[in-house]
Amino acid sequence: MVSPMRTFTSLYSTTFLMVLAAGLLTTYLGLRLTVMAVPQLWIGAMMSAYYVGLVAGSKLGHKLIAQVGHIRAFVACAGIVTASALGHALIDDLSVWLVLRLFVGMGMMCQYMVLESWLNEQSDDSQRGTVFASYMIVSYLGLMAGQGAISLYPELGIEPLLLIAICFSLCIVPISITRRIHPAPLTPAPLNMLLYWRKAPQALTTVALGSMIVGCFYGLAPAYASSHGIAPEEVALYMSCTILAGLLAQWPMGKLSDVMPRSRLIRINCALLGILVFFIAMLPYNEIYSLALTGLFGILAFTFYPLATALANSRVTQEERVGLSATILVTFGLGASVGPLIASSLMQALGDAMLYVFMGVCAFGLLIALHFINSRQKSERQVSGDYVMGGGDLVLSPYAAAIDPRVDMESVQDQMINPHEEDINAFEFDDELSDYEPIEDDFIDDQSEYDIEPNSKEA
Repeated sequence: MVSPMRTFTSLYSTTFLMVLAAGLLTTYLGLRLTVMAVPQLWIGAMMSAYYVGLVAGSKLGHKLIAQVGHIRAFVACAGIVTASALGHALIDDLSVWLVLRLFVGMGMMCQYMVLESWLNEQSDDSQRGTVFASYMIVSYLGLMAGQGAISLYPELGIEPLLLIAICFSLCIVPISITRRIHPAPLTPAPLNMLLYWRKAPQALTTVALGSMIVGCFYGLAPAYASSHGIAPEEVALYMSCTILAGLLAQWPMGKLSDVMPRSRLIRINCALLGILVFFIAMLPYNEIYSLALTGLFGILAFTFYPLATALANSRVTQEERVGLSATILVTFGLGASVGPLIASSLMQALGDAMLYVFMGVCAFGLLIALHFINSRQKSERQVSGDYVMGGGDLVLSPYAAAIDPRVDMESVQDQMINPHEEDINAFEFDDELSDYEPIEDDFIDDQSEYDIEPNSKEA
């Protein structure tokens, strides 16, 4: 069997260069705004604009891909993203930077949609998990490379923006010259978010609050570290350590989710993360134990999304997965855009430590919300289980027809005396069907396979 890394080399190469540029741009802006002594609220708004662009770009991306095809849509959006990145070097107006950041989010959302729909369509069912796991690994490696690249330019001049533009431009090359068959155009589908919230409330609640934590870290952690007098190369190490820990945690966390319910595992993550971030907020920065603590943070925070996505996908049918993916994407984008705004406001008013205090509040808030949803689902199941349809022997007996006035009595007697062989076989078949067991709800132990879904759009 051919390795997915070899089969989709061009798409993975494109992903690596694109995510490298996106990660470098996010860290560069966070550090640059801190050097410019910009209020924390502006920094949070700058990072939120990216996620707002992701949400807006999800619908526009569908239309663009359907009209012009995958490669043309990707190239067009790559040009927009490259120009937006270079625009930061030409104009120092923060209002313009907000608009540019919005354009970057919209363009990259379309690029993500091209890559993921391409991988999803042309990967076999037997390899799909491996294909998307490889996609996530390449994405994390790109993020780490982007964090490391900022250490090459501690002066934070125009050079990082030039490197960002080069990577955004070069990511067009592998996908443009690929020899793989182009996927079929996307067809926009109506989105009923309330339906999926009813089907998987625990999973989507985890995505909503978990994305606030992830959005705060990516957007504001560079500014938090820089405010403690840390050099840009040490900030890059701080970010890279967190991302690497999150990458390494994917596989063991997936194996752990195979032996215990995902909903319970998410709640354990919430409790541990809440305690951890309060420790980080109280302790002063140290070159040794701060790296260890942020590594633990990455293990717990960066596994919320894949756990929740896998839990949600176990609650829907195959036909509902497209709508579910869109719902998860919108929920993630909204959470990741709101989180940095709230956290930056608190940091500006009460100090930089409020970044981790706010993430701790989100973690414990998620724990309480999941416990409430879990208890409600259990009570609803018990209430619905109080009434049981009568299923005695009379239901399957010919005597049942004898008391039905709509049935001819001669036919009843004939059936009671000389039952047909096929009728007997039919009753035997019904007995086999009686063994069917319904699918369990969110609060029941979920032992389904842990799949790393590709919708994580951190930058």
